[in-house]
Parts: sequence; C-alpha cells; structure tokens
Amino acid sequence: MNPLVASLFVIDESYRLWIFLIGMAVVVAYWIVAFCLRHFVQWVKGVRSRDWSTVSAIVDIVTVQEQYYYDRYGSKIVTGYLATATYMYHNPEMQLGDFSRVFAKEAEARQWVTSRKGQTVMVHVDPCDPTRSVLRKEDI
Repeated sequence: MNPLVASLFVIDESYRLWIFLIGMAVVVAYWIVAFCLRHFVQWVKGVRSRDWSTVSAIVDIVTVQEQYYYDRYGSKIVTGYLATATYMYHNPEMQLGDFSRVFAKEAEARQWVTSRKGQTVMVHVDPCDPTRSVLRKEDI
C-alpha cells in the first residue's frame, strides 16, 4: 500500500483529542440551543398571551421525566429533569394545558411538582381558539 494512503488511515493521539473535543463541543452546543429554544418559546407564548382573558384552572397531573442522552461508549448521561404540571380548565368545555420546567436535580423537580398538585392557577386562554392556553411563569 502506498505510504501516503496508509498515513490517511492512521490517527495519532492529537487527532483523537481534537475529534473528541469537537464532538463534545457539538453536544454542548446542541444542549445550549435546546435550552435557549425552550425558554424562547415560553417567552413568546407569554408575550402573545398577555392580552388573552384568564380563567381559573386546577393543576391535576404532575410528572418528572429524566432528560438524557447516550455518549459514544453507550453510557447514559443525565442532563436534567423535566417537571411538567398539567392543568384543567373549562372554557366552556373541559380543556387541558401544561407547563414545564427543567431542573438539575431530581429531588428539586419532584418537590416542585408536588407543591403544584391541586393548586389553582390562572391561565390565559386564546380568544380565537379556547383549546390553546398559556400558564405564564409568573402565574404559577
């Protein structure tokens, strides 16, 4: 085999380090974008719903879901815990909506959802579509 072609298949340690660092940078960038996008979407919903009428709702279902990914070795990497509070409201029929928050620790997420279960909250309902509602961060 030609030495030039053979050298293309040999990866020394410095290249492996760079490949690892670039891979980690891509993973970190992905999670930063996902985190920012989630907060941006909640912010947009909050701004759009400012002038919508409010109705009383009851937080009925609460869940905590582990957020994770698998690294290249198959190890599970936990990135956080998604706490979701699902609420019910009548306008004029029964409707459902939810509000989610990410926590670093599972105990914090469980404490947050436990304190919200059964709570009465005010939700903003879209006047054009009563099935759409927003529970703003400052209202919970």
